[in-house]
Amino acid sequence: MRDGAVSSGVRVLPPNDPRQYDDLAGEWWRPDGAFAMLHWLARARAALVPPAARPDAVLVDLGCGAGLMAPHLAGKGYRHVGVDLTRSALVQAAAHGVTVLAGDATAVPLADGCADVVAAGELLEHVPDWRTAVAEACRLLRPGGLLVLDTLNDTVLARLVAVELGERLPTVPRGIHDARLFVDDRELVAECARHGVALRVRGIRPSLPATLGWLVRRATGGVGPGRRGWVPGIRPTWSTAVLYQGRGVRLGQPDRGRGVRRGWPDQGREDRRG
Repeated sequence: MRDGAVSSGVRVLPPNDPRQYDDLAGEWWRPDGAFAMLHWLARARAALVPPAARPDAVLVDLGCGAGLMAPHLAGKGYRHVGVDLTRSALVQAAAHGVTVLAGDATAVPLADGCADVVAAGELLEHVPDWRTAVAEACRLLRPGGLLVLDTLNDTVLARLVAVELGERLPTVPRGIHDARLFVDDRELVAECARHGVALRVRGIRPSLPATLGWLVRRATGGVGPGRRGWVPGIRPTWSTAVLYQGRGVRLGQPDRGRGVRRGWPDQGREDRRG
């Protein structure tokens, strides 16, 4: 295998190659599968989204994958539109109630100002031109609309944790990331400001007990520690050096109604443990 290549168990691909998601299509909805942490992040991202403030509200989910946010948005009143390049993932997203659209996050085939909320979860660190993806996300927002995202920071520590250590674990697909694409949080805030979105960021991390339990269960074929009724979560942390969330409102007059709070909503007691 050439240096840096991805082995998906089927074929050898370059790092960050979108085709690996076709090879891993069976992992999306496995709670303890290769994408388990994406489930935790989707839940935390959805917690940043308030209930819709108007009828027919639209949430555009860029890089939606198999629609992992869908269960956590149920009942909030949005039409959930998912955009992704991977058609095998879109088939699964549609099965979970997402209105799917095959498209590139840097050239989204949707109208300006069509979205009340744009979500970009674990997307920007996979896009060769993240600035264009940010411009598209901001373009889609109506005035007063909300942008929520999470991504990996462009730091030595993030490269060490996410790539050098994380991708050496047997539970994480090797080559899923290209560290050259990681996104500096200060540059992201500045880029959003250029497009009229006042973004705030905060560091997050997975629950340590949940992560250890997941690793044990993956290594032992599903036998390992876990608490009945307890959902693994993502915790706020003081440092943005590895993984961080962003939440920001597009400047302009919001629609009548409750509007969008600019602070961080409470994600619940279960996300403050571990």
